Amino acid sequence: MSSLENLRKQAKRILRWHRSGHVPVAAALRAGLPKLRALDDRAILAYPLRLADAQELVARDNGFSSWRALVEGCPAMNPGSKPLSDRPTLIGAEPQLLVQDVTAACTYYVERLGFSVAFTWGDPPFYAQVVRDAARLNLRGAAPLPGEAERRAAEQLLSAVVTLASADDLKRLFLEFQASDVAFALTLTTQPWGARNFIVRDPDGNLVLFASSGAGT
Repeated sequence: MSSLENLRKQAKRILRWHRSGHVPVAAALRAGLPKLRALDDRAILAYPLRLADAQELVARDNGFSSWRALVEGCPAMNPGSKPLSDRPTLIGAEPQLLVQDVTAACTYYVERLGFSVAFTWGDPPFYAQVVRDAARLNLRGAAPLPGEAERRAAEQLLSAVVTLASADDLKRLFLEFQASDVAFALTLTTQPWGARNFIVRDPDGNLVLFASSGAGT
């Protein structure tokens, strides 16, 4: 388990992400806080989250029932005691997008979205990875189910979420994609809960949401 000071910083970071409308934090809050389990992402981001709530989430993630219990059991506060939680650290995620033609999909992501090809596998390729900065998307060749693309569009079923450092970066990327004649399922928008994002629809119907991690104009 991290030191108590690091855990305090984690709680403050969660609160900051929530206040800036960072969509991925909603899933963590829903999974970790019983009182938010029945709420969707929009309702969670609109919820008046307090620092105590973020601290409770950190405590539960580390195997404690409350922040007070964590403080009392934290090795940093009680030298010589053993950590009650030794959690593995996740350092990344690579969503897998289903495409009909891997080569054509790679061309789209490189020429339209500014990615580069990290690798392809197979002859002809049936699997590939494209990267741009720290964002990595895996492309898997697979025939779509009947009506799958239409359902994705109607229900805005996202295939991946890519986060940018700031709202200014997000706006610049949107303008870059706009100049590349990219198809948007949602243009650059400020959501009712304060988040700014846009959604790209690739030729296979995959919806990729781009969002900023902080508040801004």
